Amino acid sequence: MSSHLSEPSSSPSPLALHTHAFISAFIAGSPPSETLTKYFTPTASIHEHGPEWARKRLPFLAKTFRGRASSSGVSRLEEVHKGDTMDDYYALLGSTLRFKPTEKTLPDLDKFSVDEEKGVVSVVLEGGFESLRTGRGWWERFVYLVGFEGVGGDGEGEGGGNGKGERKIQRLDLWADPLSAWVAVGGEEMGAKSGEEGKG
Repeated sequence: MSSHLSEPSSSPSPLALHTHAFISAFIAGSPPSETLTKYFTPTASIHEHGPEWARKRLPFLAKTFRGRASSSGVSRLEEVHKGDTMDDYYALLGSTLRFKPTEKTLPDLDKFSVDEEKGVVSVVLEGGFESLRTGRGWWERFVYLVGFEGVGGDGEGEGGGNGKGERKIQRLDLWADPLSAWVAVGGEEMGAKSGEEGKG
């Protein structure tokens, strides 16, 4: 079976460049609403994979957040746990964890794996995270799988282009370290039984 993964070259794939720019904006602390508008289609989705039971502490896990918040703005704080949009994903993430990137967080473009035929980019990132509730932190590697509009994934985006032929992100899947996040938010020592795991 032939592979469509692009080989490193002097001319990086536009999909890799778009993904790199999106992640750079996130690392730089750009407001999520601006980042979503610039790099994602209006109908795109975000899904951070993890066990459903961990949503008791990590409500941004194991759920597909799709589309944007209403024109009235992002869900109010008291409603954010009920929100289903990509804005709500970032609100939940930001109200639970603090991201602490370093110069090693974003790899060079030649480390981005691109499948041009399927319109998919994958990349391994690394960085620190800290629980806002307990102040406990950890370091991890995590994976972004970025699917672009027009090919595969969730299908074509609606109105996602910028009029210059540039494809925007239609789906973002993430795999991180939910166990370390669970322990840090709960304040336990690694390996301690919290009594919550596996319930519900």
